[in-house]
Amino acid sequence: MRSTEPRSALASRSFSQAGSLGYDCGHVNYGLTPSPMNSFAAYLIFFSCFFGAEYSAFAQETTGSKGPPAIEGVANAMSAFVEQGEAAGVLTMVVTKNGTPHLHSVGMADLESKKQLSTDSIFWIASMSKPITGVCVMILVDEGKLSLDEPISKYLPEMSQLKLEDGTAPVITLRHLLTHTSGMAELIFSPYASKNLAEAAEKYSKVKVLFAPGSKWQYSQTSINTAARIVEVVSGMSFDRFVEDRICKPLGMVDTTFYLNESQASRLAKSYARTEDGKLAEAPIRLLAGKQPTDRDRMPAANGGLFSTAKDYATFCMMLLNGGKHGNTRILSEKAVEQFRTPCSGDVKTGFTPGNAWGIGCCIVQQPEGVTAMLSPGTYGHGGAYGTQAWIDPIKERAYILMTQRSNFPNSDASDMRRVFQEQAAKSLDEGR
Repeated sequence: MRSTEPRSALASRSFSQAGSLGYDCGHVNYGLTPSPMNSFAAYLIFFSCFFGAEYSAFAQETTGSKGPPAIEGVANAMSAFVEQGEAAGVLTMVVTKNGTPHLHSVGMADLESKKQLSTDSIFWIASMSKPITGVCVMILVDEGKLSLDEPISKYLPEMSQLKLEDGTAPVITLRHLLTHTSGMAELIFSPYASKNLAEAAEKYSKVKVLFAPGSKWQYSQTSINTAARIVEVVSGMSFDRFVEDRICKPLGMVDTTFYLNESQASRLAKSYARTEDGKLAEAPIRLLAGKQPTDRDRMPAANGGLFSTAKDYATFCMMLLNGGKHGNTRILSEKAVEQFRTPCSGDVKTGFTPGNAWGIGCCIVQQPEGVTAMLSPGTYGHGGAYGTQAWIDPIKERAYILMTQRSNFPNSDASDMRRVFQEQAAKSLDEGR
């Protein structure tokens, strides 16, 4: 029989017990003791064990009774994060070659209006745009119109102005741009300030080159946008149109765009920051710099300008998982996909978490550990500044997609939310549950 004690009081009392006694969840005794480092973990363990039924029902409400199922451990854990104020809402999805074993949303898209997050909510995916940029480049490589190892000045003559500190001209290639090893410095002002990529590239041609290309890894928005400008020059199309015509339309990704229409804007989840007192306060989308998501007088920022849904991005992931093809639609050759997801950053230390290398616009897990411990070596993908993440595991043939809009995670690439989602999903699927 369900307790009549208020949820908050019951959670508080039992959370304290979980921290001091150690609960046996799924025949694993965690033996937790109270400390600042494990208090939230204790809450998640308690929540998963004792609130499963209540939040399983809520998951059915938010996902839809006729939709894909929700993995109970994921649903419970994400609900706990929302309950604790880590995020206003969280949407998680897992896709495989055989279907969608998990789709779940919990919490709010808008706290003030109490609008629930739903499975068709739209998110600013930020740097999850970068793998899409990488695929755009690989489409042109497939067609013989681009080479990853030609100097970028071949396509953008203004880049011949770039100089190292000693005055010598560096040889920067597309591969350097897409692996963040170009050495090109960031602009002091906003990378989103230009109206188009041609204007941005002209500014980029005057930045300093901080180190010899290929010798170091330094995350670079400048480099990714330069690669997108090369796509424009070679294709004769604006970058936003290239993404639309060559990726989104063929794959049916109807809600993936740099510029939302009014209907899409009404489905955009609001972004929040967690304040010092543990509350959530609305935060602006950094990309927009005061503009509206429907405004078109801003460049299609290849480094982080896309909006999307979990379902759209899952389709993109499935295309890569299936060797460049989705249904009867081929976007890339199998050879191009293999090149896309092969480490090409050498021995350079890369990424914001350990054990990673870099491919063509994507992070690649070489040695799974920490937040990536449950993923197979060779898993690839990218996260976004506001907590979003997509990983494509080619060994287990599945993709994990997490959507949320929290602006101030200490390190969104290493967030507990990502780790717990991936742990719970991988464990359930590996065990065939």
